[in-house]
Amino acid sequence: MLELDSISCGYGAFRAVHGLSLTLRAGEITGLLGANGAGKSSTLMCVAGHVALQEGRILFNGEDISLLPVARRVHAGIAIAPEGRRLFKDLSVEDNLRIGGLIHPAADFRRDRDRVLDLFPRLAERLPLPAGNLSGGEQQMLAIARALMARPRLIMIDELSLGLMPKVIDLCYQALERLRSEGLAVLLVEQNTERALAVADHICVLESGRTVWTGSAALARGDATLASAYLGLH
Repeated sequence: MLELDSISCGYGAFRAVHGLSLTLRAGEITGLLGANGAGKSSTLMCVAGHVALQEGRILFNGEDISLLPVARRVHAGIAIAPEGRRLFKDLSVEDNLRIGGLIHPAADFRRDRDRVLDLFPRLAERLPLPAGNLSGGEQQMLAIARALMARPRLIMIDELSLGLMPKVIDLCYQALERLRSEGLAVLLVEQNTERALAVADHICVLESGRTVWTGSAALARGDATLASAYLGLH
């Protein structure tokens, strides 16, 4: 579904990611792992169109989208739940969902809303509340739900579990597994390495913007050198 063909990206003259190649398939979760500053968020934002592609190509369903503006990428089926959630905190939960679905006819809103509320039932009780009044976990659910309102084929989630309680993390990961079963491709940036390895089909490990390891999550779990050197596991 998504192919990153030797992409480099960054900000002005600064290069955050160097020559990254990665393939994502429908119905699979790919974890993008590494320390802070490794280039993970920059990769997601480059795919979404918010960070400049400096070299290489981005292919989505076989089409080169390297030069497409952000809005066209959303219409093509790419959505992102960004780091920090970036909700419209003064607007209600329902209005945040409405904004996420603006690319579709207004008549479809209730159907799409009910679909994401089925995934995150807790939000159904919070619809009239300002998004800023939600707990951190509820805000993360809303960020993912808002992205899903665009009916993406690829959803990218940046730092899913950061600052969340274990019970909420469990709920979010259950939602990820359901999305995978529905055929979505998921690109996940996650500091909670153990959780990412437990759910991912494939992982890519970055260090200082360069790929140091890529392969199946099962192989990564069994690679003691990788676990200790790059993943913070012992």
